[in-house]
Amino acid sequence: MPYFRLETNVPQDKIPADLSKKLCEVVSKSLGKPISYCVASVTGGVNLSWGGTSNPAAQATLMSIGALGTEENKKHSKALFEIVNKELNISPEKMYIHFINAPTSVVGYNGTTFHDIFGA
Repeated sequence: MPYFRLETNVPQDKIPADLSKKLCEVVSKSLGKPISYCVASVTGGVNLSWGGTSNPAAQATLMSIGALGTEENKKHSKALFEIVNKELNISPEKMYIHFINAPTSVVGYNGTTFHDIFGA
């Protein structure tokens, strides 16, 4: 159920082919969720300007059912900013992450929602 979406102005051909896989591993570990539920996508070449420049920058969203909150998000930020900086050379000062703690009723999976799957 965790989904990490990264959009960047780094050209798509400069993004490592295995970055989505690496991001799934980081998200799974940080959130304590099974990797079999983790999804990550990376879109490069986005027409994105940070502070009026075209220097490498990104915006991201991390959606999860639970495991997000004031203290938890600090840990997730650290892990995600580190891998994005390492893999894409994007400064932590040039990226935002929007955290979405989704209720079970608004995330669909396998023809139903996690509300029904979890029996909530």
